[in-house]
Parts: sequence; structure tokens; C-alpha cells
Amino acid sequence: MQKKLLCLYALIILAFILLSVRLTWIVKADGAAYEKQVLSQQKYDSITLPFRRGDIVDAKGTKLAVSEKVYNLVIDARVMLDREDYLEPTMEALGANFPDLDMTAVRQYVTSHPESSWYVPLRRMTYDQISGFQAAALENSKIRGVWFEEEYKRVYPNGSLAADVIGFSRADNEGQYGLEEYYNDVLNGTTGREYGYLNDDANLERTIKPAVDGNTIHSTIDANIQGIVEKYLKQFNEEHKDAVHPGNGAENVGCIIMEVNTGNILAMASYPTYDLNDTRNTDALLGSRKIEMVTNANGYQVLTKTDTYFTQEDIDALTDEQLLDNLNYLWKNYCISTTYEPGSTAKPFTVAAALESGAITGNEHYQCNGSLEVGGHTIKCHSYRSGGEGDVSVQDSIAWSCNVALMKIAATMGKEEFAKFQQTFNFGLKTNVDLAGEARTASLLFPVDQMGSADLATNSFGQNFNVTMIQMITGFCSLINGGYYYEPHMVDKITNASGATVENIEPRVLRQTISESTSAKIRQYCRATVMEEGGDRRTGRTARPAGYAIGGKTGTAETIPRKNGEYVVSFMGYAPADDPQIAIYVVVDRANASPQDDAKFATGIVRNVLTEVLPYLNIFMTEELSEKEIQELAEKQIEITNQYTQTPENGDDQTGDTQTGDAQTGDAQTGDDQSGDSQSGDGTGDDTTTVTEDWRNYPKDPATGYLVSPIDGGLIDPITGADVGGDDTMGDSPINNNLLNQQNE
Repeated sequence: MQKKLLCLYALIILAFILLSVRLTWIVKADGAAYEKQVLSQQKYDSITLPFRRGDIVDAKGTKLAVSEKVYNLVIDARVMLDREDYLEPTMEALGANFPDLDMTAVRQYVTSHPESSWYVPLRRMTYDQISGFQAAALENSKIRGVWFEEEYKRVYPNGSLAADVIGFSRADNEGQYGLEEYYNDVLNGTTGREYGYLNDDANLERTIKPAVDGNTIHSTIDANIQGIVEKYLKQFNEEHKDAVHPGNGAENVGCIIMEVNTGNILAMASYPTYDLNDTRNTDALLGSRKIEMVTNANGYQVLTKTDTYFTQEDIDALTDEQLLDNLNYLWKNYCISTTYEPGSTAKPFTVAAALESGAITGNEHYQCNGSLEVGGHTIKCHSYRSGGEGDVSVQDSIAWSCNVALMKIAATMGKEEFAKFQQTFNFGLKTNVDLAGEARTASLLFPVDQMGSADLATNSFGQNFNVTMIQMITGFCSLINGGYYYEPHMVDKITNASGATVENIEPRVLRQTISESTSAKIRQYCRATVMEEGGDRRTGRTARPAGYAIGGKTGTAETIPRKNGEYVVSFMGYAPADDPQIAIYVVVDRANASPQDDAKFATGIVRNVLTEVLPYLNIFMTEELSEKEIQELAEKQIEITNQYTQTPENGDDQTGDTQTGDAQTGDAQTGDDQSGDSQSGDGTGDDTTTVTEDWRNYPKDPATGYLVSPIDGGLIDPITGADVGGDDTMGDSPINNNLLNQQNE
């Protein structure tokens, strides 16, 4: 028995000896190959190669959204601990090159998870942040177990510019709101793969299936026009915030500018807004009305505005769910997602429908005594307290905004025709604008079988039915362009990563709403609302920019509940009056003012915006300037000159809301070719015009109309104070080229 045990022990010992010899032989002969195989399994089996999400650019190529490559620090504890002399050099290099890295936590993780191949302590670093470590790793072969995973980070070079239009993208490349969401599949590409394996010679081979980058979308938005619009929406807020109650200057202020004959949207904005690079910054909520989930009369949970205007303390007290509810409301695009009663901006639609249906000819006159009895209700005109408008023509019904005349026109037409034309103008239907989040309004109109006489009467002047801003301006363009209803759109071209065109999106006429003859009459009536032919009672005269003839219509809608003193005021207009090129629509939702029912809140914004936008679009002045207008334009010129030439007080580059350059560097770009910090004029940046008041007293040259400098005899523009023909003028500033130099033409 003992002999058998001895033999067994001897065999076991012999087996261990043979195994040791074999292992020694393997390590000597094939150790390097096996090491490569192990490393390939650890690092190169399969790596995802990220795609680059496509850019969003404006009509002139200015980048509104881009994706920049960033790097995640990945630590492979298995490789780092593979040899004793790897750990310390690697830890030393990590600590030296990544000051934000918690080295105690990293060391603890590596030593306590020796089998881990994936630990990511730092994310989304730039190349500059990782280059130092990479250089150290090249110099020291004992720095092991660290590599960098590539991905892309979405960046918005202009901060809050066009936030409503652009939307934003999450870290997983999922678009939220705006173009980012609507064109999500177009912007996204396809991920690639990198595979590692050993060939027959035990050498590491790699097979790469490259990622396919996403497409770039070219928006119809003009960043310069967008910046002008946002500047004046913000200015309105600054002028009216905290006026009657703590909070913003209005619940919301929105503006859309659209090309009349294409449906291209040149600008779309609302206030309050937010920074696309910091979407969860709660500062944007300050001054807004708090949103809460409440149970309505039908027992449903709905989000409702409260009477609380956010302070920092209110924001700090929000739960995560409440905060998200309020941020979602902020992120919504007011211009397409919020509905309201349009008020008197609906009157041109009613008159157009009556003309087109043959219910009226345009030669009718109506008597307004300030109110009208309809269906057992006394429905008032805005002139009720003064005894009414008296004799009112069809043109006057729009120019003077007479409710009584409109009610009589609608009654002549009848509810069937009225309802038919509401659908023709696309009320109750989506416009299908290429933005995420357009509201449905089908349930917000009266069906013809439920429309009583009082409903028809109030609908005729824009009460008791709801619309969106995009519905109104799109329909209005058809009223003034000959009757052609264009599908509104934000994108006119898609290109691939190589720059080749994938798709051109052409203007698309969906229907003809009215005839050219009816359209001509509506243009005439809307012109009279603003220009002198409308008389002293014209409601839109304060919307006219100096030197221009425009048309349009004001609107004042009482909100629900009635008689609460809250109003939505608006102005919808176009320019030039006799050859419409662009339409503009401004809505001020419950201004922080008392009283609120003043259309000047909207017309003032329109006037300011058009004063800069029309010259920028090379639309020339046609009207003679009064002395007062000359003075106003001179002051405006100085204001804009200062805007583009003054150095910020803190000495830093400007990165404010009106920035339209390709990167957040503070370049005050105002034209197609301008670049550089606070440059104006010829782009040199150093020779900016200094405007003083001295030139106002210079003598005038009767032959040219210019002022003559007593210093050198040079000619001076009487409005701008700039040398005529000099090199130091404002160049492509969006106001100066045409705004102030046409009065002598």
C-alpha cells in the first residue's frame, strides 16, 4: 500500500515538473504573442466609433449648432496592474496632467477592482486637456492602462440666439425641441466599430468600420435679423419688468419675420429665453410665472400658471419634478406651441373672406354706434365710450378696427362661408412648419353646426377662437401676396459631411386662399391702417419706421376670464406697402403694465425691428422724412454705432445674446463679411467712426444737401455725421447702408 502511495506522489510531482517546464518554454517562446492576444482582448475586441452630429447653420452659413470632439478618460485596472512597475508611473502621470482628478479615489478603485477594464473618472475633455498625458505616455512605456474614448459634445456658439428655433441635443444625440428634434434623424449619423484580432503571425490586426457623420441642415434664419429681433424683445422686457408686479415685462413676447413670397422664416424668437449651452440654468426662470400641476374641473391633472412670479427662493424650493415642469415650459417655442385669441389681427381675414365669397364688394358703409345687439348680447366696439365710429367704410373697418362693422360684414357672409374660409386660411389645422412642438388647434374653433350668431359676431374680430403665431403670419402672407398659401419652413437645404447637397427644399404653395383682386384690396386696407390715408383714427400708425410705407393690422384680445384686465396685444404687418417682401408679427402676451390693452406695446417693437431690418435687406426708403424722424434716425445711428464700437466695461469679449459669429469669441458681426472684435466699417477694427454732436452746427452745402466741415472742407452726412465717401463709415452695419442715406435720393 505504501509503495502505491509513493508511486502516486512521484507521478504527481513529475507532472508538476513537466508542467513547469512547459510553462517556462511557453513564456520564453511565445510570451510576447500571448501578451498581445491578452491586450487585444482587453482593449481592442470592439470599440465604438462615434459619429459627428451634423451642424445647423443659418442662411449665410453662420454656425448655430456644432459638434466638437471630446474625450473620456478610461482606466483599465487589469492592464495597469499587469506588472508591478506600471502602477506608480501611471498614477504619477495622471496626477500631473489632470488636476481635477481625485487621485485618492482613482487609486482606491484600481486596487479594489483589479479585474475592471472600464472606469471613467473624467468625461468630455478637450484635446488640449489630454495632450499632456499622451505626450508623457509616449516618453514612458511604463504608463499603461489608460486610454481615451472619443465622443462629440454639442455646442451652440451664440448662446441663447435662436433658442426657440434650434432646440438642443442631449448627450445621447437625441434632439429636444426645435430643429434639433424635428431633424434628429437627418442630423444623426451611424456609429462605426473598430475590431482587434491576431493574425496567423500572432500580430495584432485592426479592422475599422468607419462612422458615418450626420448631415448639416441649412436654416432660413438669418442670424443678424434674429439678433435684431431678440435685442428688442429683451429691451421690451427691461423696460417693463417689475412695473406693476414683480416679474418679467410680459408673460411672453414673440416675433416672427417671414418672406411673403416663399414661406421662408427669417427670424423667430420669444422672451423669456434660455442659454442653449446651459439649458438647466434656473436663472432663466426668474421673473416668470410659476407652473404647477393642478386638478381641473374635469378631474384631470394639468399644468397651470399660478400667480407666483419666481424668485430665487421659489426656485430653490422646487422639487426635481416641479423644476423640470417649469423648464419644459420655458423650452417650448411660444411662436408655435402656445395658442391665444388673435383679436383684431383677424379682421383682414374676415374682410377677405367676405370679399372673396361675394358677400361684399368693398364699397359698403356701416353705421357704428359703439355696440351691437347680437343673439341677446350687447357686443361693444372699442369706441363704445365715445359713441361709436359713425359712418365706417370697408377700408375704415380695418384701419379704424371697428368691431361693429366687422360683425355686420360677418353676418352678411353667414356662418357657413365664415367657417369654410377659416379652414381655407388653415385655422384649426397645423401649418406643418418644420419645427417640433406645433400646437393642435382643431378643438379651439367653433364647428359650424355649433356656431351661434353671437359666436360668429365675436369670431369676426378675433375673439372666441384660438390660433398660434405661425398660423396667423402664414395665413396673413397669403392675404397680401396674391392669395398664395406657402407652407412655412425653417430649412431650405440639407448637405452631407462632404458638403454635397442631399436635398433642396423648395418653397411649396399649398393652396390659393383668395384672388389677386381681393389681395390687392386687403393690401390697400392694411396700408391705410398705418399710413396717412387711414386718417387720424388709424390704429397702426405707431408701427411705421421712418422713411418707409408699410401695411398691417393691430390686435387687442381680452383673455379669459373676461373683464380681468388682462390682454394679448399684437401687430401683424408687411413691407414695403406696395410690394410686400417680408411680413412681421409681434405678440405681447399680458404686458407688465396697467392698462394692458395698448397695441403700442407691439407696434413699438415692430417699428424698432423694421428700422434696422429693412435697410439690412436692402429695402429702400420711399417716404419723406420729417425733422423729428431725421433726429430719431440720427440718434438710432449713434446707438448702433456705439453698440458695435464700444468696448465692454469688464474688458472681456462680448458673448451676449445678439452675437452672431461662428464661435463664442465676442466678435460683433453685423454684416456678411465682418469679423474681429468690435469691428465696423471696412473691417480693419482700428479706424472706427467717432460720432460727436459738433457736426450738427456745420453749414449746409446747397448744391448737395451735405454739411461742410470748417476744418478741412469735407462733406459730412447731415444725419450720421460721417465723412461722405470716407473709409471709416459703418460698412455693413445692419442699419446704416440704406437707413440714413436715402433722404437725399
